[in-house]
Amino acid sequence: MRAVLQRVSSASVEAAGSPKASIGLGLVALTAVETSDTFADVEWLAKKLVQLRVFSGNEGRMDLSLEEVDGGLMVISQFTLLGVTRKGTRPSWHRSAGPEQAVPLYEGLVRRTEALLGKSVVTGVFGAEMKLSLTNEGPVTLILDSKRKEI
Repeated sequence: MRAVLQRVSSASVEAAGSPKASIGLGLVALTAVETSDTFADVEWLAKKLVQLRVFSGNEGRMDLSLEEVDGGLMVISQFTLLGVTRKGTRPSWHRSAGPEQAVPLYEGLVRRTEALLGKSVVTGVFGAEMKLSLTNEGPVTLILDSKRKEI
């Protein structure tokens, strides 16, 4: 799984022209499921999202996690994160899992992060056209990749 993670002071998502959900201080994770992903990738990414220390503590350093600041988490499906642009001018999506594989893993990520955080996680609508508004705080933006196990 691949995620672009942004620390935000606020974020909201709209689907089908209607507001869907919003958060205040927290993280937005734009997330893509790759054809080779399994629930082991879900587990790795869920722990990273909850435990990654990207919020400022008393000394102004990034040393607090999402769970320590009691922040919100928004997980948005975005298969285009796995687009391959090596050849030509049209991206290839061959690495992106189809809905039959991606939906259970995406929903598993949401459930697992909810269990780790002990509260609800905000989502968009899987596979839908959405409008996402956010205020990136910092700015802090990281790319997480469960295959490389690094950020």
